Amino acid sequence: MQQLLLRAEDLGLRVIERPGRTRGGFDPATGTIRLAPGMSRRTARSVLAHELGHAHLGHRPTEVPHTRERQERAADEWAARLLLTPQAYAAAERARGAHLASLAFELDVTVEIVVAFQRLLRQGNTATRAA
Repeated sequence: MQQLLLRAEDLGLRVIERPGRTRGGFDPATGTIRLAPGMSRRTARSVLAHELGHAHLGHRPTEVPHTRERQERAADEWAARLLLTPQAYAAAERARGAHLASLAFELDVTVEIVVAFQRLLRQGNTATRAA
């Protein structure tokens, strides 16, 4: 988690803890990432990486459903590349099988990040970023 907070700082982003209608959010106008209070470490880590993905990818808030879905998918995939490696995923699958929640627990991420990483594996697109 500390590495993710340092990455946010390096990008000039401020991370705050504040309730909202979602677990997290990125406001490009203020350079702020919001995390909901009370999340588990695993969830907070995944949400922060996802929001860093929005920032890195230059996403702007939109009400256009197709664009929003594409942005969410891209942010999940960016976070999955940041947090997981093919080796760690393979070891988790050997240890836990294919059950999504078990894999997420083993990999210390949310199910959404596991699903995104599986999608990247199918596409052969799992080059990782240093966290």
